[in-house]
Amino acid sequence: MSLVGQWRELEIALPDGWVRVSVELEIRDPGVAAQASALLGPAGPYRTDTTLRFSAARDGSAQGPDGIARLLRRLDDARIGGTLTALGSEKATARVEREVTSLVESWDALLAELPDDWSDLVAEVRLLSTDYVEHAAVLCIQMNPRRVGDSATFRFRAAHHAGYGVAPQMARRCFERCDEADIRGSIAPLQVLSDTHLVATQGPVWILDGQTI
Repeated sequence: MSLVGQWRELEIALPDGWVRVSVELEIRDPGVAAQASALLGPAGPYRTDTTLRFSAARDGSAQGPDGIARLLRRLDDARIGGTLTALGSEKATARVEREVTSLVESWDALLAELPDDWSDLVAEVRLLSTDYVEHAAVLCIQMNPRRVGDSATFRFRAAHHAGYGVAPQMARRCFERCDEADIRGSIAPLQVLSDTHLVATQGPVWILDGQTI
């Protein structure tokens, strides 16, 4: 059987999901081993006497299956015979899918953990991508969002009953708009005050990272 034919049979026998395989080629004629190594040059074969070892990969880390077939065809055309053997293969690492919580769910969970008498808070919306920032800022305009540097994060204030900050219900509506636009992220509280009283003010003032919020 030709080397290309052996390679195709070896490939079919590999386990589903393989990404890399180590292969050994035993050359029948010791006198052409050096020529075989040269013809397989792009695969980077390691030669010991009449044995050539190289790898094939589907992830771009080595010659792909079709590339190996083209190189082996060179040997077939040169009438160089041998035996191909798979030494071992690797499968792709299973991806761990991250559970994605909607912004509304994240907001509801945050509010559920606050004391009943909370009055003012500062929170961060941490988006999964900077691609979301501009669109999210428009959809959340009523929250007066303030971006944190060049990150995919913006901060806002909320007021439970009165004072400076978006009402919880309005914030939730903004997050609903983001969810409808498939904007993903999470919300984390930074500062929370309870039972504050407004005396000729619009509420408390925080300074975070040198900025007044």
